[in-house]
Amino acid sequence: MRILFITSNRLGDAVISTGVLEALQKRYPAAMVTVVCGPVAAGLFEADPRCERIIIMEKRRHDRHWIDLWRACCRTRWFMVVDLRGSLIGLILRARRRIIVRGGRRPGRRVEQLGEALGYRRTPMPRVWISEKQRVEAVAALPEGRWLALGPTANWDGKIWPPERFVELAQALRAENLRAVVFYGPGEGERARAEPVLKALPEALDLGGDKSLGEVAALLQRCVLFVGNDSGLMHLAAAAGTPTLGLFGPSRASEYAPAGRLARFVEAPGPEGHAPIDGLGVAAVLKVAKEILREKDVCVPDRRSD
Repeated sequence: MRILFITSNRLGDAVISTGVLEALQKRYPAAMVTVVCGPVAAGLFEADPRCERIIIMEKRRHDRHWIDLWRACCRTRWFMVVDLRGSLIGLILRARRRIIVRGGRRPGRRVEQLGEALGYRRTPMPRVWISEKQRVEAVAALPEGRWLALGPTANWDGKIWPPERFVELAQALRAENLRAVVFYGPGEGERARAEPVLKALPEALDLGGDKSLGEVAALLQRCVLFVGNDSGLMHLAAAAGTPTLGLFGPSRASEYAPAGRLARFVEAPGPEGHAPIDGLGVAAVLKVAKEILREKDVCVPDRRSD
């Protein structure tokens, strides 16, 4: 019994889809899954014991990547094809069942839209899969302590809270005995965006750039709080069960707020989707961060991973 699960190329959307993937695995415990995703998101599924294959789909001119995918999948008779990208491929592959989620943006939280499309009354929450090796390495890198994870980057500059405010926030949270850890993605651009925060917080640990998504998730689980811009890293932190505070300006929290029991967000003042992120002050973020920390202290830890 095999399921073909086609998810997003973008990291944030792929993380959001992990909840419905896990729900499908619980509904069909004998099924093995082939995941189709972009190269950035592939690491999300590497430690999933029920994932027998990951097909990395890189865009090609004239939509030739869909032809490549058909060639990779056409010889299998699938028990189910789940296409979260709303393509036609689910209609032309041999499959007993097909679930095709319409593409494009629409009002409402994306995580709830996916759950409803697959027929779940209760929204399946995103999760992560982490190997034992990754857990051991995370403990070595971040021993017991009150670690504050900062995510000062994003996929475009308009979503980035000013670096000096991340610094001011980290300094204010020292009173809560929190020590900063800075996360960011691979590439020179990500490093350059994180550099001002790293320079202003010389005591902070630099854990960005060169780690797999499973390693990052394991490290995030060692942190008592994540504060970061609307990004794939923000969604990964929430999926890992880390108390998460997402910062929103010109992106829509009503669609992409982090999902989880201790996941919260703060929006810059102004019309949703158009508010400049630099309108968000440190005081507003600090207030919610402290509320999350107080709530965490009375909650049982939530770790949605294997």
